Amino acid sequence: MKKEIYMYPSTKARFQAEYKIFLLAFVFIVIADSIGQIKVPLGPGTLILFPIFYSLLLGIISGPEVLKIFKKKEVKAASKLVIVAICPFIAKLGINAGASLETVLSAGPALLFQEVGNLGTIFFALPVALLLGLKREAIGATHSINRESNLALITDMFGPDSPETRGSLSIYVVGGMVGTIYFGFLATMIASLNVFHPYALGMASGVGAGILMASSVASLTLVYPDMATQISALASTSETLSGLTGIYVAIFVGIPLTQKLYELLEPPIARLRKEPSEVLTRKKQEAEDAKKTIEEITVEEE
Repeated sequence: MKKEIYMYPSTKARFQAEYKIFLLAFVFIVIADSIGQIKVPLGPGTLILFPIFYSLLLGIISGPEVLKIFKKKEVKAASKLVIVAICPFIAKLGINAGASLETVLSAGPALLFQEVGNLGTIFFALPVALLLGLKREAIGATHSINRESNLALITDMFGPDSPETRGSLSIYVVGGMVGTIYFGFLATMIASLNVFHPYALGMASGVGAGILMASSVASLTLVYPDMATQISALASTSETLSGLTGIYVAIFVGIPLTQKLYELLEPPIARLRKEPSEVLTRKKQEAEDAKKTIEEITVEEE
């Protein structure tokens, strides 16, 4: 008697509804892999277009805003499959790190404390965001590199419909598309200066975003083929630690620091742009509400 494999109705129905995602994802992979890497020399560096860039581009074109092959419901379902797709890649990074454990340990505390260095970007990014016209969106956009964990954190703290979440989501999308190109190019540019040791560049690649780390490591291994294994090991370990420590740094330092700087910088930059200040308007409204509350309490007591 032939034994049938039972599938829960919900799982079977979900597969039937989302089969298009799996089918086209496979097609995109084949197309992207067929194109391969495209290297464009730019000065001392090299601009490298990776297959993941073509895949992202194909995904954007097929979305509900362009060709409308995918609907918004399918786009939402596909977002949950990202972690499933990158799990084999994460496992490979762990194996590389374990195989080069001596190199990793020799890096010392630099790996552990490098996440603190990422806070420095806030002092540059936040004023630029405000000058471009962002308001509270700048808090979510500039508090960190804004990958999956940071986006989830901002959504939980401020709500899914908040300006902070919109800012974080915008950087998440742009980072996935533009960041892969930027990181690969930046890695070759910095490597060409011969200022930093290749191991340091490998550690710097692990910023808490697997897609960006992969782009940077791929570029560095082309520059330093003899150190490819060590660079990959340090980058993967750095990536893991950044993911672990980054969320706590964002909660206790990154977000409070960004909020404080926003309160200080938004009013003068708003005057510079000749537009109303969100901070001053909010404080004025809070003062009026507090005054109104005090008056109501006074009337009740009388």
